[in-house]
Amino acid sequence: MTEEAEVLFETRGPLGLVTLNRPKALNSLTLNMIRLVDAQLRTWADDDAIKAIVLLGAGEKAFCAGGDVVSLAKEWDGVEQLRKDFFREEYILNALIHTYPKPYIPLVDGISMGGGVGMSVHGSHRVVSEKVLFAMPETTIGLFPDVGGTWFLPKLRGEVGTYLALTNSRLKAPDVVYAGVYDSFVPSANLPGLLDALATADWLGEDLHAIAGNIIGGFQKHAGEPTLAEHQAVIDRCFGHDSLPDILAALDAEGTEFSSQAAQAIREKSPLMSSVTLRQLRKGAPLSFNDCMILEYRMTQACMAGTEFFEGVRALLIDKDKNPKWSPAKLEDVTEEMIERHFASLGDEDLKL
Repeated sequence: MTEEAEVLFETRGPLGLVTLNRPKALNSLTLNMIRLVDAQLRTWADDDAIKAIVLLGAGEKAFCAGGDVVSLAKEWDGVEQLRKDFFREEYILNALIHTYPKPYIPLVDGISMGGGVGMSVHGSHRVVSEKVLFAMPETTIGLFPDVGGTWFLPKLRGEVGTYLALTNSRLKAPDVVYAGVYDSFVPSANLPGLLDALATADWLGEDLHAIAGNIIGGFQKHAGEPTLAEHQAVIDRCFGHDSLPDILAALDAEGTEFSSQAAQAIREKSPLMSSVTLRQLRKGAPLSFNDCMILEYRMTQACMAGTEFFEGVRALLIDKDKNPKWSPAKLEDVTEEMIERHFASLGDEDLKL
């Protein structure tokens, strides 16, 4: 029996179709998948016959539920090199998507978290269906919201990006469109029709991005009423602070069910990595895309040299006891030096973009 390819590539008329093809693993990204997609995107960028890229996830559940973090957390021969190569090459792919010269159209018809967000959020035309379930859940596993979170989270509506990064809250279609994570809502049943329309369009003219936008616009519907809107004022008021203790104090002072749930969610995460994440977003807000990715790569290597990521993955995904022993265990024991070491230059080892 032939092993199924992890990524499927095909051309359909003027489209280059990319299908992430690990449905049993919710299409979570491996280094091999990252390398395959990167190489094919570069080939299609130079192919005049290809006018646009469409990205899909195989199966019924997931677009892409993240990266294969268990492989990174376990100890085996070669893992130290993987802990460098995986993040470096993933971020280079994120940057390629961000600057891609042709329309890059993810059809997010299922779970999109972590690495899946990196494969989609930087695209030029970002489409979701009612099946989308979005989150940046990294602080739950002792990491930080990477794959360009430094870039896109501060650009979301108000302080929603900070809220999502620190609570790891999950959003459905109305809220991802409201927040500005994705652009367009197309019902799942209509996605095959949209794909056919993109594949049969003549794509005549200089502005391929305008052509793509017009085609998608013909299928776009109202996503529904967002639940975040009613909490926007509280989110902005509480998550606008620049220190985690101040954010938690503000949430506690609100005294509502929403604010108490948000505070509880933060308190369950790694105190260190939550503090690092808040600093990351504040540092990232004024930076260029490339500088954000360079910063994130530095952070990954600090995490790979630390304890929180390994403990978080153990507790959630390996032993599954859901009882991580964070270090330090208390927020008051997190020092400035602990936070800032995550942003230190790697010198010659810094990410090259």
